[in-house]
Amino acid sequence: MSDKTAQTSFSAKFEEVPNVPPRKPKNDAVRSREHLTPDEVDQLIQAAKNIGRHGHRDATLIMIMYRHGFRVSEAISLRWDQIDLKAGVLHVARRKKGTPATHPLRGPELRSLRQLQRDYPDTPYLFVTERGGPMTERTGHNIIQRAGKAAELAFPVHPHQLRHACGYYLAAKGHDTRAIQAYLGHRNIQHTVKYTELSPGRFRDFWQD
Repeated sequence: MSDKTAQTSFSAKFEEVPNVPPRKPKNDAVRSREHLTPDEVDQLIQAAKNIGRHGHRDATLIMIMYRHGFRVSEAISLRWDQIDLKAGVLHVARRKKGTPATHPLRGPELRSLRQLQRDYPDTPYLFVTERGGPMTERTGHNIIQRAGKAAELAFPVHPHQLRHACGYYLAAKGHDTRAIQAYLGHRNIQHTVKYTELSPGRFRDFWQD
């Protein structure tokens, strides 16, 4: 082998690898479950309240997403004409061909929404930027991830965990699968069954200690 050939072969070993983005790790490699517990949601809400100048807005976003099983895209699209604070109802519009519904609003939500309306007047959207425009999905993701870090949860948090948390909470309370399906706007009940299948209530009477 000539000196030139040997040098080329040696150099080839150290050629730069193409700039290929790293593969996203599977969810089960990052966290042991894809939903949050009610206590973890409360920790998120409390953490969000204490971050930055929009703490109340961010905490309200998390609360509304959790209690109504919203995707982040659905939550940032909410308009005040979907809310009836006097009657205490929320008209829910779903994405991904989901079925619409009308949800009741409880006391904590009503109080938070009234404060939100006072903080950000003269805008058709619930969750807005400082300029009064609707919040972006990226901002919604960042708010929730930042709250997860501030709450010092044991795993990275993403917005869809709030929707799953809603489903698991309702199933654990023993609510009918069809009712949960309607509440979350699932067209296919198989998307709802995963919550009831993992509900601990199914096994409550297995042991009589």
